[in-house]
Amino acid sequence: MQRIRRKLLQLDRVLKHVMEDRPLAPVGRDSPAKAVCDALIDTVRVVPSQLMKSITWDQGSEMARHAALSVKTDIGVYFAHPHAPWERGTNENTNGLIREYIPKGTKISSDPVFLNSVSQSLNTRPRRIFGYKTPAEVFVEMPSELASTD
Repeated sequence: MQRIRRKLLQLDRVLKHVMEDRPLAPVGRDSPAKAVCDALIDTVRVVPSQLMKSITWDQGSEMARHAALSVKTDIGVYFAHPHAPWERGTNENTNGLIREYIPKGTKISSDPVFLNSVSQSLNTRPRRIFGYKTPAEVFVEMPSELASTD
């Protein structure tokens, strides 16, 4: 059981990285909350249900449609406390990695080719926490490991 918990924690860290080969949807100005909700619904549908049970978000207005997301995906949405970045540690770490490609204050391109190249780079970057495997490798291996009963 401890092994499965450890693997689920690792998977949580992987899933919070942008998934490889999954196009990123730029959020429009008309209705950011709807665009974010729709993009998340499309994204989480490709993740096996046993591997994604909840999403922890900050207090941003882009998650105003969190109830619709929960209903359509059967995934719980939780909100971190304001000014508590330690409740979203993986997110904060990922933001730091993304800042290597898009420095703070830089206008973020909505070009899917550029965004997917950043995603590809992050997903193929070895991580110490995964024994120097990449998030993409861990993600591919994870379902078969969770299915094992030992």
